[in-house]
Amino acid sequence: MKILIYSFNDKIGDGLQKITFLQTLKKLFPETQITYTTTNTTTSKNQLSPLVNPYIDEFIEYNQINSSILNLFNKNKIFKELYFDLIIDLQKVVIRTLKLKQIKHKFFFSAAANFLFSDYKNKNNLGNTINLYISASDDIDQIHKGNYSRDIPEERRRVSNFQLSIYDELVGQNKVKFEFNLPFFSRGDSREAELAGLGGSLIGSFFTMIIVLLLSFPFGLFGAIYLEEFSKRNRFTDFIEININNLAAVPSIVFGLLGLGILLNTFELPRSTALVGGITLSLMTLPTIIIATRASLRSVPPSIREGALAVGASKVQTVMHHVVPLALPGSITGTIIGIARALGETAPLLLIGMVAFIVDVPSSPLDPSTSLPVQAYLWNDSAERAYEEKTSAAIIILLSFLILFNLIAVFIRRKFETKW
Repeated sequence: MKILIYSFNDKIGDGLQKITFLQTLKKLFPETQITYTTTNTTTSKNQLSPLVNPYIDEFIEYNQINSSILNLFNKNKIFKELYFDLIIDLQKVVIRTLKLKQIKHKFFFSAAANFLFSDYKNKNNLGNTINLYISASDDIDQIHKGNYSRDIPEERRRVSNFQLSIYDELVGQNKVKFEFNLPFFSRGDSREAELAGLGGSLIGSFFTMIIVLLLSFPFGLFGAIYLEEFSKRNRFTDFIEININNLAAVPSIVFGLLGLGILLNTFELPRSTALVGGITLSLMTLPTIIIATRASLRSVPPSIREGALAVGASKVQTVMHHVVPLALPGSITGTIIGIARALGETAPLLLIGMVAFIVDVPSSPLDPSTSLPVQAYLWNDSAERAYEEKTSAAIIILLSFLILFNLIAVFIRRKFETKW
């Protein structure tokens, strides 16, 4: 393998980082032929640092190599004596593969590697050996998992033969391993599949469900108490009951249209926030909580009410001190089931703008955010193969939360429900 290293107006021996880079390159690939050139036309091989000379096999003038490369691209001819498998710009620290066609070349490592290296730019680390495990790019990750075929021609692959040779070398040295991806739960979304995480959608769903709970539970509880215990039976209350029953069966996208028209266009609340999403889902959850709470209130025997009234309790005291505590387990069960339904909704959130690409993890309900089902929808629409695994992980986590909520609802009902 032949590698060309070039630098603009710079001598290669002027930096310890460059020397370390050459040492590492030669150590990993001892058979590699390294050619060096610089835009400084007065520089010769004898003027290079003595620490660098052992790692350079050839030094040629930049003008000569530059004109040859231009001829290679312009005339579309291969100059075998000046063809290099890899070109490295030491100043930009950018690695590109030289091909006949100008194809964008993806990095071998994840884009986060630059931030990891910056953490070790310390003089105290000079002379020390530090072992770093860096996340591979999503393409290398898919090859390691066997999802990409290596038999197809190189021009049809996203990974070059040189990258595959590095990968095979690292695998042979037992330096490639799997680790549990903990940052997946703390990072926001990303255009790079290996960096994308559920942190933003988890926090967004948390803020949304908190708002749903704070709005729907008290309004639903007191609304059910009023309709069941205090309201008089007339056409108006019958009209309200019919509408509540109908709203419980309305498709969720209708509530999304309501949130879009009222909350965003009329009240001009911030778009793509957990606040608007929580209010919209609260309107959808409210009928479910009211119906469940009324059913719980009806299950309380009339003798409880009659006994309280017989000892001198008022109507309000009878309901709030005797009836509601006995009906509370059923109300909480209905609330948890309603919140679980709201957690899995996607259509209302799409209409209010929570489908946006959110990189930063939200810190408050007023920050732009997304939710778990919307994040799974976005990843499922992505073209890269690595996002398929991200989508599966998001769906598994969402199903886990839904199962957990339903188990909690069943436990509360069986633990605290009174059988008459």
